[in-house]
Amino acid sequence: MEQELVLADQPSKRLRKAYKDVKASYLKRVRWAVTLFYFAMGLNFATWASRIPDIQAYLGLNEGSLGTILFAIPVGQLCIMPFSGRLAVKYGSHRTVVLGLSLYVCALIGLGFAREQWHLSAALFFFGMCSNLTNISVNTQGIYTEGLFRKAVMSSFHGAWSLAGFTGALIGIGMKAMHLGPNWHFVIVAVAIWSVILFNYKYLVKVKSPKRTGEKRKLFSKPDTVLVWLGVMSFCCMLSEGIMFDWSGVYFRKVVGAEGALGVLGYASFMAFMAIGRFSGDIIIARLGRKRVLQIAGIMVSAGLYGAVAFPYLVPATLSFMLVGLGVSTIIPIIFSVAGSRPNIAPSIALQTVSSVSFLGFMLGPPVIGHVAEATSLRTSFAIIGVFGIGIAFLASKVKGIE
Repeated sequence: MEQELVLADQPSKRLRKAYKDVKASYLKRVRWAVTLFYFAMGLNFATWASRIPDIQAYLGLNEGSLGTILFAIPVGQLCIMPFSGRLAVKYGSHRTVVLGLSLYVCALIGLGFAREQWHLSAALFFFGMCSNLTNISVNTQGIYTEGLFRKAVMSSFHGAWSLAGFTGALIGIGMKAMHLGPNWHFVIVAVAIWSVILFNYKYLVKVKSPKRTGEKRKLFSKPDTVLVWLGVMSFCCMLSEGIMFDWSGVYFRKVVGAEGALGVLGYASFMAFMAIGRFSGDIIIARLGRKRVLQIAGIMVSAGLYGAVAFPYLVPATLSFMLVGLGVSTIIPIIFSVAGSRPNIAPSIALQTVSSVSFLGFMLGPPVIGHVAEATSLRTSFAIIGVFGIGIAFLASKVKGIE
């Protein structure tokens, strides 16, 4: 089936109408295709994250230097952010997600073969650009696919991303056990991701936006207020997730004292329970409502981070990271789902607005955490980030449109 739709203000209704004669088996295949794209994107990032301590050691980087170099990822995201949503609108998210993910994989290979600090910085900059383009496009696909069903499925898509993170951590443990370096580890994963793209791209939801008449939309215009506040909440969550993605391995190795393959245990437990929370998230959201779930999730994030700070030992720290994983699991899916349903705003543009605010979490997080850790300790850095979970719980009760 080659379905190209012209959408107006209510994409969910238009999509359901356009696909009403399509067999249920095909719709399931569409959902699987989008799910696998989420999985591939998560696997790409997790593969990098699982080998950060090895790359840090190979290049001889301290916490401060690593934090500064990690700053290249959000800088790359920032450079392409004003254009990601518009590219998805103009050319279709089914095209931009294929392009973005393909280049994202190339950036991963570049990280594996970095032999100097500037090599790593350049690769991370490109990695950040591709990450943002893929993120906006795949979440636009998620919103469109959710529009084909009469139930929430966004959390399960993000669950696939988290499951990929757990899978990537396990693969990282296996590669380390076989004494395989990051370079060939990353090449093997790249081939697997390219296979996912090849066998699933034709099942993506194809949407053609309507031609607009009248005044042309400015590149930088006043954003929707609700989207800005959703972006602030996303910022708090991204900052909390960022410390787990970039620093959980280092925290377990240097603070908890985990040796060898156990150094990946914190990251793996976080990703595993984030996946569990996301796969069960749609059911929980249906029962408790988005607002209540966000409030509980924010408290869990703070409790988990402070638990790891108070008890920096293998078992309690692992349990604390599990709690953080459960906490963050439903926050971004809820925020993206709410943003994508805003009236009179294309989903990709709404996601771009939210991301324009939330990207600061990734921009400020890595260098701030690194330099605070160098001046004080990693435990102090984790304690500071713990405050943002409480911020999420507070904002959930104030932002309109979250029910």
